[in-house]
Amino acid sequence: MRLLRRGIAVDDRLVWQAASLLLDYPGDGFADRLDAVEALLRRLPSATAAPLARCAAGLRADAGQVAASRYVDTFDLRKRTTLYLTYWTSGDTRNRGREMLRFVEAYRAAAVAVPAGESPDHLAVVLEFAATVDARAGGALLAEHGVAIRMLSAALTETGSPYADVLAAVCATLPAATGHDEERARRLAREGPPAEAVGLEPFTLTVPPRRRTEVSS
Repeated sequence: MRLLRRGIAVDDRLVWQAASLLLDYPGDGFADRLDAVEALLRRLPSATAAPLARCAAGLRADAGQVAASRYVDTFDLRKRTTLYLTYWTSGDTRNRGREMLRFVEAYRAAAVAVPAGESPDHLAVVLEFAATVDARAGGALLAEHGVAIRMLSAALTETGSPYADVLAAVCATLPAATGHDEERARRLAREGPPAEAVGLEPFTLTVPPRRRTEVSS
């Protein structure tokens, strides 16, 4: 496997880019995005590409509105399958704002604009950043939130979602889980994300996800 400088595998970046395209809302231009995914997958070993290809084929078989409705039902209406990584670590607490800054600072350090149409901790955004801008910084963000990503993968697998294949592919690029990671995962599964202390206002996103506007139109 050919490696980039800083030890990031080229194949990992291809997986991250394909996963980012598949985990974005299936709105305008979705067919073109699926074409781009298929082009990326042709550059990957067949075993690595297989789960991503399954998801792409399933999404292509859906009519546009069906894919959009499934996406909203999967990721917007269920907390256990949210794509917002800071929700897994901080829940709806004030600490979430501080957690969000970690992503913003990484984007600014790489001299790229903070996303205007989506929250900076959205998994599709982080994957695109890691794939196309700064593999080292983006890979670090993904690794830091490995427990959340694995929990999301498990939840999608449990519900039989076609997106489970995408998360499985992303998980395969992450460092192996440690004993501490496994304990955090068990605690998160048992207790859920942190809850806000009494008397504090919960953190809310200041930039609504772009897809919500598209769905309502």
